[in-house]
Amino acid sequence: MSKDVANKNIKLARTLLLVAVAMFGFGYALVPLYDVLCEWKWIERDRPDDIKKVPEVAYQIDRNREVTVEFMTTLNESTPMKFRAEKKQLKVHPGEYYTVNFYAENKTDNAMVARAIPSFSPAVISSYFEKIECFCFSEQTFKAKEAKIMPMRFVINPALPEQYKTITLSYTFFDNTEKSVKK
Repeated sequence: MSKDVANKNIKLARTLLLVAVAMFGFGYALVPLYDVLCEWKWIERDRPDDIKKVPEVAYQIDRNREVTVEFMTTLNESTPMKFRAEKKQLKVHPGEYYTVNFYAENKTDNAMVARAIPSFSPAVISSYFEKIECFCFSEQTFKAKEAKIMPMRFVINPALPEQYKTITLSYTFFDNTEKSVKK
C-alpha cells in the first residue's frame, strides 16, 4: 500500500470518528431539547387556564411561607398606550387573596380595543396562580385619551411546591381595534 493511500485512509478514519462523536453529542443534546419542547407543549396545554376565571375558594393560609410576585407590563410595539402595574412586586402568603391594580391609558384621539395576555415565569406555576378577577379575561375598550385602573384579584394555591420563591407575572397589551371592528 502506498503512503498516499495510507494517508487517505487515516484521514477517512478520523473523519468517520469525528462524525460518530458528533452524532453521539447530538443524541445526548436531544435530552434537554426534548425537555424544553415538552415544557412548551405543557404551557400551550395549560394556556386556557391562564386566562380562565376561577371561583374564590377558602384556602388555609400558609403564614410560614412567603412568595414574591413580580409584575411586569409590556406593550406590543403597535399599541399606543401607557400600561403599568401600580406595584412592581408583592410579598404574599399562599392561600391569601390579594388585589393589585394596573393602570392603562389610551394615548390616541380614537377609541381603542385592547387585550392583555398573561404569561408566567417559571411557566409551571401557572396552574397554582389563580385569578378571581382580571382585566385579561376579556378585551378592554378605551375611549380617546381614556385612562383606567384595572384590578386583578388572585391567590396562590398553597399546593405550590416549596422550591418556588419568586413568581413573575407578565402582561402584554395588544391593540385589537381593527380585529374588533371587523367582527
